[in-house]
Amino acid sequence: MSAAASAEATPASAGSLLGRKVHVKVPATSANLGPGFDTLGLALARYDELEVEVVDSGLEIEVHGVGEGEVPLDETHLVVRAMAHTFARYGRELPPIRLVAHNSIPHGRGLGSSGAAIVAGVMAAKGLLEPEVEISPDELLELATELEGHPDNVAPALFGGLTIAWVTPDGPRHKKLMVHRGVSPLVLVPEHEMSTALARSLQPQSVPHEDAVFNVSRSALLVAALIQSPELLLAATEDKLHQSYRAEAMPETDRLIRRLREAGHPAVISGAGPSILVLASDPSERADAARVVEETADTAWQALPLAVDFLGATVTPADDA
Repeated sequence: MSAAASAEATPASAGSLLGRKVHVKVPATSANLGPGFDTLGLALARYDELEVEVVDSGLEIEVHGVGEGEVPLDETHLVVRAMAHTFARYGRELPPIRLVAHNSIPHGRGLGSSGAAIVAGVMAAKGLLEPEVEISPDELLELATELEGHPDNVAPALFGGLTIAWVTPDGPRHKKLMVHRGVSPLVLVPEHEMSTALARSLQPQSVPHEDAVFNVSRSALLVAALIQSPELLLAATEDKLHQSYRAEAMPETDRLIRRLREAGHPAVISGAGPSILVLASDPSERADAARVVEETADTAWQALPLAVDFLGATVTPADDA
């Protein structure tokens, strides 16, 4: 069913969905990847998982792991908001549900936690509405982008791998690409958080033409490096559009990125920061980068060697999960 046709859908009663239960799994993501600001994103093998069951009445939410005791347990919970948004798109009200979330994606660290929550809600709604309502991949991306504001995080969370996202008059679109098997991401997570809104507020309204040209060349090179020539990743991750402007808000991140790059490692801000993504060309380089961090970092950083997730978000009947 298309989004345009959905407005005429007949609202379903909660009873028609009663007892349906789905399991959703969504990967972490790293957006921008250096030069690909608001365009490129990579799915990473660290996951938030949840189960949603349609019940007789009320709204019950349990959160375990990251965010436990911190995130709201009512209709303002981001997963619930995304579910309600999706149900409304197809002419339905969100039924009473019980939601149990098990989170491992760090919050406020530039690893796509909000995008993962939105994608989890959209996918949970998809699982509960099918087969009566069919939601296409483009519609999934559109629904998630409407809540997230831009597609660079939600695209890899939905589809996995490396994604190129762009916006058209007809909505957001994406292209998924497979990543060279040698690419070995290392994510460095500090103890402190960073507001995405603050990071974006540091961006200038315009940039010099030569800086734009610089980033166009590096973004094109980065796609080639990630899919077939990882030895080019250091040069391909250079950026002049956003990272230098954000450095003042995350000086420890900036210092560590500079040290890693001086040592030959392709390190960039992950998303809005303050985490760092190192796109090592093989596992041995990843280990070398971790040693650089251990030897030079002024504060504690959690080093997470993560694989690229190639599957993206999944939704299955809970009994089959």
